[in-house]
Amino acid sequence: MEKKVIIIGAGGHAAELDEYIQIINHKGEEPEIEVLGLIDDNSENYDRYSFSAPLLGEIKKHKVRTDCYYLMGIANLEYRAMFVWSFLEQGAKFMSLIHPTAYVSPSATIAEGVVIGPNVNVGPNVKVGEYTLLNSRCSIGHDTVIGTCNFICPNVCFSGFTTIGDGNMFGINSATLPGITIGSDNKIAAGMVVDKNIKDNAVVFHRFKEKVMAVPK
Repeated sequence: MEKKVIIIGAGGHAAELDEYIQIINHKGEEPEIEVLGLIDDNSENYDRYSFSAPLLGEIKKHKVRTDCYYLMGIANLEYRAMFVWSFLEQGAKFMSLIHPTAYVSPSATIAEGVVIGPNVNVGPNVKVGEYTLLNSRCSIGHDTVIGTCNFICPNVCFSGFTTIGDGNMFGINSATLPGITIGSDNKIAAGMVVDKNIKDNAVVFHRFKEKVMAVPK
């Protein structure tokens, strides 16, 4: 049975979700998902991209529908969480979306509203919490546990037995060593290798600039 969905947001991340859905629909003889439209408070966002469905209006004026699903298409962590909880209170249902090129272990647990992008690898016994995004080319090592509403940027690598709380943002190419525990509401800068446990509300970044040496051949 074809699922119907409205995407919250109409910017770059929403455009990626819309394209994932078109790829999923082209796999089989019949479409699996119908995008009813997108909602965004700034119509200029919608105008930048070639979406498959119309702009339905502003998020703040949208009346939640119970005859379809929703997908969170906003990258900003603050707005993602705010709109998710607001829509849930109004009776919204969120669907999960897994790109066809992703590998998800049969023993992994994927919660409601999770988005898994292209070429992601989700290992054995992994648990991914509600409304978390695993962006393209992420690698989630075995026995890793990820909480709710996390935004995991492309090329992030969590080693085995990593534990992640809620509402974290991991920048491009960041990584954890095995067994690391990270709390909630942290921001991990691009390229960081987390080798120590982190509690809550921290910003993790390089405090110095490395000198790059060009050695002639």
